[in-house]
Amino acid sequence: MVMLRYSWLWRILIFVILFGSAFSDEHTHAGIELDFSGLDIRFKKSVKKTEFCRRLLTEAEASQLISAIAERYWYQMYLDELSLVGVVGEMRDGKAMLWTHKKFEILFNHNQIVGVSLGTSDPVEVAAGAEVIYTYEVTWIESKLPFENRYDYYLDASFYQHRIHWFSIFNSFMMVIFLVVLVSMILLRTLRKDYARYNREDSLEDLERELGDEYGWKQVHGDVFRGPAGILYFSSLIGNGVHITVVSLIVALLALVGKMYTERGGVLSTIIFVYALFSPVNGFIGGRTYLRLGGKNWILQLFLGSLLMPTLVVIIALGINTLALFYQTSRVLPFLTMLAVFAIIVFVILPLNLVGTVLGRNVGRSIGTGASGMANPCRVNSVPRPIPASKWFTKPLAISFIGGVLPFGSIFIEMYFIFTSFWAYKVYYVYGFTLLVIFILIVVTGCSTVVCTYFLLNAEDYRWQWISFFSGASTAVYVYIYSIYYFLFKTKMFGLFQTAFYFSYMAFFCFALGCMCGAIGYLSANRFFSACNSGWAYEFHLFFSFFHKLIPDRCNRTATLSFPQEKKMKHLALIPIIHAVFTVKVSSCQK
Repeated sequence: MVMLRYSWLWRILIFVILFGSAFSDEHTHAGIELDFSGLDIRFKKSVKKTEFCRRLLTEAEASQLISAIAERYWYQMYLDELSLVGVVGEMRDGKAMLWTHKKFEILFNHNQIVGVSLGTSDPVEVAAGAEVIYTYEVTWIESKLPFENRYDYYLDASFYQHRIHWFSIFNSFMMVIFLVVLVSMILLRTLRKDYARYNREDSLEDLERELGDEYGWKQVHGDVFRGPAGILYFSSLIGNGVHITVVSLIVALLALVGKMYTERGGVLSTIIFVYALFSPVNGFIGGRTYLRLGGKNWILQLFLGSLLMPTLVVIIALGINTLALFYQTSRVLPFLTMLAVFAIIVFVILPLNLVGTVLGRNVGRSIGTGASGMANPCRVNSVPRPIPASKWFTKPLAISFIGGVLPFGSIFIEMYFIFTSFWAYKVYYVYGFTLLVIFILIVVTGCSTVVCTYFLLNAEDYRWQWISFFSGASTAVYVYIYSIYYFLFKTKMFGLFQTAFYFSYMAFFCFALGCMCGAIGYLSANRFFSACNSGWAYEFHLFFSFFHKLIPDRCNRTATLSFPQEKKMKHLALIPIIHAVFTVKVSSCQK
């Protein structure tokens, strides 16, 4: 809980700030472990000004206090789970003055505490060898505030429900509509051309009928479902991405219903619980994807998919823990906490991932055919097709970065509010916005990835699996770039510990977001192109064409759907059924 102030010009000299401040003084940074304050506060018992501590300052302690006061450090206390914030001291005429008296005002309604406030006074100059006497007093005040509304004091409604917040949601909805229309136009354009091809005359030779009007993505239909390189890593990332998506949706929903902001650490505890509980999702999706792509070493995929995210958390936590020990901060994780995390990984996450992997492989084999147990929508050529040269904007790297622009635009404003709540210590409570933004992100990422992958295949480049993943995952790159801007111009952090803490956890957050968006992108593109290369899309078009032709322009006429010859549609198993059923006589109509 550190508030630091310095000119923005110094932010440009980031390395000077990093290492210059890291070793000059041993600053005590923000902590996560609560310590008992030693204050004797009893319910409804007021306390007059009372001494509770005396301290003779050493030279090192005086230096630390002067540095903390000059840099506007503040501390946070909790009373009945209600937060209290106090400032260490203030600078007066170049002298560091330490607040030594704390006045607590506690509001109560019957037998419940409904509000607390903290005031400080009695400044004392900080100097080596000076004796500091700390005092406190407690005043109880009766209030009519309901207990369920006691957290309203901490909620900044004017900040989170600002019209800019609402405007960003509206703007994202418009983006969703635009992308859905664009993807629909691409699908309809494809279906229209395929429908015309299925209804051509029989005068063409078979070879001409197969290749006469093929172009763009149709040229690579025999290579579209060729497995990508690195299927072990690819399937593990897809499984983790879907897992994170499910966890995000469930946590946002639970936070919306349960008001988790009223409990310290409630959201983090819920994330850990939901992540562990829904580990089978990771195993199911990762194992099934690995099977479909022809993977054989499923045990290795199980361990990689299960341990990918927990391993990153452990590496980052251990790194921050090492720095915390060096800086003597209370952010050092207790041994029991690390042991509990290890137990959750070994005894909960791994077994549940195993269950999901077994289910995914068995379900895959039961519905598929072929050596891998899964059936592709179309046959894969034995010889890979050469990839022709393409323009710069259809190259994989360009498409990957272009694909993340619109998804980032849909969550840009919400990222500001989330960053502010996390790094500026505001209470985030608008989880309805969060849930809505997650849905918008899913739709926008899916649609934009489909469009980007469509352009890639139109350039006759069939290496779309990794590109569809990176196209969605590039959203996280833009979020990380924004986090750098936020650190430089919106926070007051400096020093090696704070910088490492900020960028380490932001890197993990962006990696998780990248897995989530990448998995959404791949699954959306896979579903879209599976549909384009199979018969259901044509059947869908045929079904609606039937109803269009069914409407007669005269009374008492028989409307009959004229079907193409069975020879042309031998891949459509539903055609005989539709032909037998949908010959309808329309009668009793009026003009």
